[in-house]
Amino acid sequence: MTAAPLTPEQVQGRSDMVIRVMGKPSGYPLCQALRTREGVSSRPILLFKPGASSLFYWAWRRQRSPLNDFQVLRGAELQHLLHARRPEPWQEDVADAEECAGRCKPLLDCRAFHYNVSSHGCQLLPWTQNSPHTQLQRSGRCDLFQKKDYVRTCIVDNGVEYRGTVAITTGGLPCQRWSHRFPNDHRYLPTLRNGLENNFCRNPDGDAGGPWCYTTDPAVRFQSCGIKSCREATCFWCNGEDYRGAVDRTESGRECQRWDLQRPHPHPFEPGKFLDKHLDDNYCRNPDGSERPWCYTTDPQVEREFCDLPRCGRTRGPGLGDAWKMWGADLRENFCRNPDGSEAPWCFTSRPGMRVAFCYQIRRCTDDVRPKECYHGAGEKYRGSISKTRKGIPCQRWSAETPHKSLFTPISAPHAQLEENFCRNPDGDSHGPWCYTTDPGTPFDYCALRRCDDDHPPSILEPPDKVLFEKCGKRVPHLDQHGSKLRVVGGQPGNSPWTVSLRNRHMSLLGYEVWLGTMFQNPQPGEPGLQRVSVAKMVCGPSGSQLALLKLERPVTLNQYVALICLPPERYVVPPETKCEIAGWGESKANSVLNVALLNVISNQECNIKHRGRVRESEMCTKALLAPAGACEGDYGGPLACFTHDCWVLEGIIIPNRVCARPRWPAVFTRVSVFVDWIHKVMRLS
Repeated sequence: MTAAPLTPEQVQGRSDMVIRVMGKPSGYPLCQALRTREGVSSRPILLFKPGASSLFYWAWRRQRSPLNDFQVLRGAELQHLLHARRPEPWQEDVADAEECAGRCKPLLDCRAFHYNVSSHGCQLLPWTQNSPHTQLQRSGRCDLFQKKDYVRTCIVDNGVEYRGTVAITTGGLPCQRWSHRFPNDHRYLPTLRNGLENNFCRNPDGDAGGPWCYTTDPAVRFQSCGIKSCREATCFWCNGEDYRGAVDRTESGRECQRWDLQRPHPHPFEPGKFLDKHLDDNYCRNPDGSERPWCYTTDPQVEREFCDLPRCGRTRGPGLGDAWKMWGADLRENFCRNPDGSEAPWCFTSRPGMRVAFCYQIRRCTDDVRPKECYHGAGEKYRGSISKTRKGIPCQRWSAETPHKSLFTPISAPHAQLEENFCRNPDGDSHGPWCYTTDPGTPFDYCALRRCDDDHPPSILEPPDKVLFEKCGKRVPHLDQHGSKLRVVGGQPGNSPWTVSLRNRHMSLLGYEVWLGTMFQNPQPGEPGLQRVSVAKMVCGPSGSQLALLKLERPVTLNQYVALICLPPERYVVPPETKCEIAGWGESKANSVLNVALLNVISNQECNIKHRGRVRESEMCTKALLAPAGACEGDYGGPLACFTHDCWVLEGIIIPNRVCARPRWPAVFTRVSVFVDWIHKVMRLS
């Protein structure tokens, strides 16, 4: 007897159906047979209704995506630096990244793939970012997907699938290569399937203690490598909104659904719309301020679950002292709270040397910092009662001495009427009323005020006066200017000793480093002239400036590789036809050197003809060129240095979204002279 196959819609919700799958008895529950460790089975399933003819339904569709086995780096490519090794050719017949993952997943010699978003191309790769002679680079055309087992620094279960590059044991002993039989003989033969590469820690026998290796010490045959499980590798603070670990299972053991997929559960948390939430792959996160990290599951019957993760510092941390007594009835567990009226919720930490930390991941209410009043001119006559900064931080009382010692007090500046902690402008700051803040890390900031709509400040675009400089803006030619592919579009390798590179960017200042004195984007260790200094403090510039001033942990050494650039006089306007240069690395294609491009200044009036009046007086322009020359993504924050009286002066800052090396279009920069008073003020009050 024959019958038409059942459709998925017909199968769904049928309680009178039983099945026979892979030899299971006919009473085996449908949902249990369909659900496997990897989600919904893709094997052929025979369905029949008791007393009726047999019906066939082929359940090919998996709920589990092969992308779950990959970590993605958006806008990135992986280049192998040895020309002898080539990746697979591009395949242009894939429907999406998921299909590409399905092709790569079963191949033992495929460890990653590029996916071209626009052409839907797929390129399989036999290496990852941890492979020798490879280099990550930014890309405007594709995304990089790498198998988790090869790039994770933690292990799942007992680490049988671990393919990382740790090669040191818990006792600090180097691992012996698996292909060697000396000094310790063994029976394990390296293959692609078991991943016994080089001398990397592995777990070929499923040891409960995790990956291990034979050592190079004849007295110690083998030893554990002590690689933490992903659950233990990263704990979470407070409610875990800043958790960035690699756990991808819920507390019941269900696998998490990828954040960039909408099945089996549709949801609003698309990674591209919530960049600050770090919704990476299918890892547990907390984008909605829940009690603790969670994820959507790959189980169609269970939408979301919390993840089984350890909390950080459940016990009293170091150096808490009597301050711990402030935690009262509502100060439960180690959740972020604000019992003392600080600028934001905070908690004590378990990190030695860091007593407390603010929980800045908690969003401020938008109406908390919305300007409610306005001021005229520079706001020197403002006498309102606003007492919060533009970021919502309460102002310090003008008569107080902590957390900041004030240069302006009701006694020293009686003309300014420094009452209570109200916003004022006792020093005539051109950027408006300000106050000292109650945040120990922010000496002062501008207030939640706006310039009145009918107020029009005087123009700065007057003929400039001549300026003289003596001890800044000098440089000597580098002796080792190697050629390279160009990054600053239309530029040439050059010398800009006042250009620095920000590295190790994280959400907070922790991890930021400034690299000085190198022309190379990826300098080799021991390169002469290279100085690396950590960032100690960052102060955001006035509204609309797109500036930030960084304070370094220690002074740097000035030499032929590192030099000071001059600051222009306050509100100085660079004359048209002044010769300037920009510097930057831009999007790297290799170990590129710093590039410079020469540009000539034009007036704002001429610039606004092309930009239709959108260029402000706080910005400046350089002449449009017929060929592409200028700054693009990766150069933002770099200097526009102009040559004035035998010295280089920092006149502009490269800013985003203001034309990227576009032929026949003037380039627009932030005009530094408008903010020189702010720079000096930060240095004076810090």
